[in-house]
Amino acid sequence: MTDIPACQLYLISPPSIDTGFVDKLRDAFDGGPVAAFQLRLKGLSEHEIADLAAPLQALCAERDVAFIINDSIALAKRLGADGVHLGQGDGDPAEARRVLGPQAQIGVTCHASRHLAMEAGEAGADYVAFGAFFPTKTKQVEHHAEPDILRWWSSLFELPCVAIGGITAENAAPLVEAGADFLAVSGAVWSPPGGPGAGVAAFAPALATPRAE
Repeated sequence: MTDIPACQLYLISPPSIDTGFVDKLRDAFDGGPVAAFQLRLKGLSEHEIADLAAPLQALCAERDVAFIINDSIALAKRLGADGVHLGQGDGDPAEARRVLGPQAQIGVTCHASRHLAMEAGEAGADYVAFGAFFPTKTKQVEHHAEPDILRWWSSLFELPCVAIGGITAENAAPLVEAGADFLAVSGAVWSPPGGPGAGVAAFAPALATPRAE
């Protein structure tokens, strides 16, 4: 019997942030282990995002957390980010690999599609993301995924999978059990009255859920 690595947290920034957000991110990291942080800001220029990114990227490096840029291969290259997360209209994983190099972490949104996930894997993605599993206020949900897709993927492929969409400490355990390697969370960490650290800490029991073999 092989040991299955524990599921880990993958934080996604709120839709908008200010220069004080670095303190919230530090608080989140203090709450428990975090594998990655994705900067996802819509409606801003790359220059504006780069300005906001600098202290966040430095904190991620200090805490050994992967710093991922959403959507833009060019911005990920400009910042020397650890990787990029691509939606279906944001570019090709093979192109991202060519631009960002062999060490970059490249993720692809695959919604609820087994076909898209297999295509992403064949194109050289480092992880695939499925969702949304639950209603979310972070973005408009056009695709709904069921835990069975995580179970199917993890039983056939070694490439890590990320579960995303409305995930909270209360509803996360079935996704972990089904085989999610990472839980992508946003509102559940940034919104709790106890602060981001409490939001991260609340996921500990769900992350400890035994995973499907």
